[in-house]
Amino acid sequence: MKKGILLIAAIGAMVFTSCKDDASSKVKAENVETAAERDAQAVYYPEMSFEEQEHDFGTIAKGTTVEHKFKFTNTGKAPLVITNATATCGCTTPDVPKNESIAPGETREMTVKYDGSGQGQVTKTVTITANTEKGTEQIRIKAFVEVALTRQEPNSF
Repeated sequence: MKKGILLIAAIGAMVFTSCKDDASSKVKAENVETAAERDAQAVYYPEMSFEEQEHDFGTIAKGTTVEHKFKFTNTGKAPLVITNATATCGCTTPDVPKNESIAPGETREMTVKYDGSGQGQVTKTVTITANTEKGTEQIRIKAFVEVALTRQEPNSF
């Protein structure tokens, strides 16, 4: 039994060691260069750099519509494409340049409108889906919404 196991182990060792070819000799140098160029290009992403990440409208009256233009620049090394923009609620509306190719170095604007709903301190976030490395970018607006006080008549008894 021991001889059988030793014989199988010896044959297995010969099979694994005798089939060694020099694998690096089979690689073509031109294919290595092509793959290196392809991989080097794949690491470039566009980057969205905003002049400001958050805008404060200050104090506004309830129901007052306000808007702000956020300026951004593609500071990356590849064209930027924005595919979508969503807000945290329906009271905030982003208007972005969707599905346009924005070249590196180009500056664009996106408008964010807020309809003045709610009351007190409000903060709304806009999420931008783009082909950046993170995949999404965020900007915020905030305001203090004042509710107009109505004069109540005194109770008469």
